[in-house]
Amino acid sequence: MATCALCFADTTTDVAIAPRDETLPLCTTCRDGVENGPVDGPHWQCLNEAIWSPEPAVQVVAWRLLKALPEAPWAREVLEIAYLEPEVQAWAEEGMSGGDTDGDAVVHVDCNGAVLASGDTVTLIKDLAVKGAGFTAKRGTAVRKISLVPDNAAHIEGRVEGQRIVILTQYVKKA
Repeated sequence: MATCALCFADTTTDVAIAPRDETLPLCTTCRDGVENGPVDGPHWQCLNEAIWSPEPAVQVVAWRLLKALPEAPWAREVLEIAYLEPEVQAWAEEGMSGGDTDGDAVVHVDCNGAVLASGDTVTLIKDLAVKGAGFTAKRGTAVRKISLVPDNAAHIEGRVEGQRIVILTQYVKKA
């Protein structure tokens, strides 16, 4: 009997990894997370290691589950340092965009109207006081590997002086 590809639990069933014809053995909790979206909890800490699996299908599922946990700071941090080969990244993104409708798409644009994507580098166009952190992010500061806030086109997230902050898109330009 196979163990779960993500958390190594004993009881598993094979789950198809869309849009390809590959399957992975997953436990009940992991299968439910893949099918219905994960709910942040201790079980999902297994994704910290699963994202580094040498098996592309495991990387794809781990990446999708981490992306489905946008409110979990630990999941965002794992995604920031994770690296997927370009073809594996495309597979992961292709499976997530499965039923998008044009009305649901949130597009993030910088001060010049350039479309921003997750992982881009942006430059601050003015000094920004960072509330609660006690410092000012200076104009010209490069913010690398930004994350897009999924439900708000005016907000992005990034690290400045080691702090993860929310930045308004009107104050950045794509580098």
